[in-house]
Amino acid sequence: MTGTEGNQFFCFTQLLGQEKAKLLLSRSLAADRVPHAYIFRGPEGVGKRLFARGVAAAVNCRDIKRLGACGVCSSCKKFRSMNHPDFLVVSPEKGVIKIDQIRRLTKELSYPPYESAMRVVVLEDVQTMRREAANSLLKTLEEPPENNLLILTAEASQDILATLTSRCQVVPFAQLSIDDTVAILIRQGVERQAASLMARLSEGSPGKALLFQKTEMIELWRKVVSFLSDSAVDRDRDVGDLLSLAEKIAALKEELPSLLGLLRIWLRDLLLGDVHDSADKQDGDIHRKSWNSNDLFDKLQAIDRAEKELSRNCNRTLVCEVLLFKLQ
Repeated sequence: MTGTEGNQFFCFTQLLGQEKAKLLLSRSLAADRVPHAYIFRGPEGVGKRLFARGVAAAVNCRDIKRLGACGVCSSCKKFRSMNHPDFLVVSPEKGVIKIDQIRRLTKELSYPPYESAMRVVVLEDVQTMRREAANSLLKTLEEPPENNLLILTAEASQDILATLTSRCQVVPFAQLSIDDTVAILIRQGVERQAASLMARLSEGSPGKALLFQKTEMIELWRKVVSFLSDSAVDRDRDVGDLLSLAEKIAALKEELPSLLGLLRIWLRDLLLGDVHDSADKQDGDIHRKSWNSNDLFDKLQAIDRAEKELSRNCNRTLVCEVLLFKLQ
């Protein structure tokens, strides 16, 4: 955990964005009226898990004069090391929360907290919970054991049982602004230009954006843009380079739609005359091609066709080869 992440972890009120969630939780903590269970529901990668950890630290902070967590008391130090005995996290196993996990949790909740006034349990991605596991959890939510707070996180686009939401206080989370997303990515060490592109493609989801970085998709995007926009490139002479790039693009597999999204952003920027975030500002010694609006519309349509073909399970490499020829 970096220093920046640590500061955010200990003070959820200083997280960028999610003002409604901050207000709801701050009021509950200030009034000492924390319910037995929350559901943090919103898009993927917008800070629900980090927020939950911040709330857990705040609930058990020894500095009673402070709203949030101090970061220096004995409880906060244990949260910092991720070694607090009264903080539990239940995550999906192979994509699913299983009934055995809920049974183990129920047994743990039957004992009092080890050292804190409140044990906090975070159940991540409860939309993955199998029905039998959800029904087992309902018994705990209906008769919550004393001195325990359950925080469930859920992805907003997927359904969860209404019986779960009816027994929890729902806290809505929203997509972050592009500016806030860029700021978060820069804190994580992402270069500003890449951060701006990733923020736009992820539509305000820092978590998604960081996944793009892990796949080195941004660097491949830059290579593709540099190749396509270089006027010195000849379609017939350099066909080998084009086919090699197409093979690398196809190898992205699940990340391929995101790369196509980046190419769409680049072309739209060119169409609007807004290239401040595009790779064509790099490599100043390369003479860039100049496309008119009709050319750019045609290239955008080529990306649309490629996406449709990929959705029909057409040969990935062939689709990418044809696309690069169309984008030349």
